[in-house]
Amino acid sequence: MPTLPKPSIFPAKLPVNQVDDIARPVVVAGADYPGGSLQAWHSHRRAQLLFGLGGLMQVVTQDGAWVVPPQHAVWIPSGREHQSRMLLPVTTCSAFVEPEHAPREAATCQVLEVGPLLRELLIEATRIDPRYAPHSREEYLMRLLLAEIGLAREIPMHVPLPQDDRLGALCRDFMMSPSIQSRPGQWAERLHVSERTFNRRFLVQTGMGFQQWRLRACIVNAISRLALGHAVTVIAYDLGYERPAAFSTMFRKMTGYVPSAHPAAQHHARA
Repeated sequence: MPTLPKPSIFPAKLPVNQVDDIARPVVVAGADYPGGSLQAWHSHRRAQLLFGLGGLMQVVTQDGAWVVPPQHAVWIPSGREHQSRMLLPVTTCSAFVEPEHAPREAATCQVLEVGPLLRELLIEATRIDPRYAPHSREEYLMRLLLAEIGLAREIPMHVPLPQDDRLGALCRDFMMSPSIQSRPGQWAERLHVSERTFNRRFLVQTGMGFQQWRLRACIVNAISRLALGHAVTVIAYDLGYERPAAFSTMFRKMTGYVPSAHPAAQHHARA
């Protein structure tokens, strides 16, 4: 017998273009996207929490890129123009929040850990009539949802991108194949400037020192590859570490997890 497609966990779809017409502080909608799908540049009047129950997403704005592993979410401030790419098939759950009710004050996107309570609140909220009655159980659930979004812990998945064309091109190339062995002198030579000038420009353009930025790019790449099922040892050597243990130590310091215990790796193991 042919294999039937797996149904969405969500009972109904709420078109995004109808969200703004609903006079409620927060409206939640679920959707399924195939791997490789791309949402072109767009923005929302409401702030958005974009949660991926599975798969792998990347969100890009003019000032940076964020990789969103499974069981994590990205907070997108209201009015922020962005592009979303589904690197793997993704089931998403989005909370659209009126700006005056936004529980986070960040001016840029943030990748957030989604704990068990927040996850279940998001899923349950997709089953609620978006025009829920005031002072109802549904409204109280939405209030709790907003509170949990505000309390969610940010993780370092942001890689800022320079506005300078030449430096930005180097950064984008590096992100495709990052290495902890890359040195600022090498970048300065390619840009035909002194290393001191390069370091100063890099800090101004990204808000981060080169070494800190390089490490962040390596972490984002590693988490993406863990979600794809790549072996920790292979990732460590590809990133330029001489010993996998050194990579694991750095990874735990940056994320709070050893690589094999990170939610991205655990999600792939259960898939």
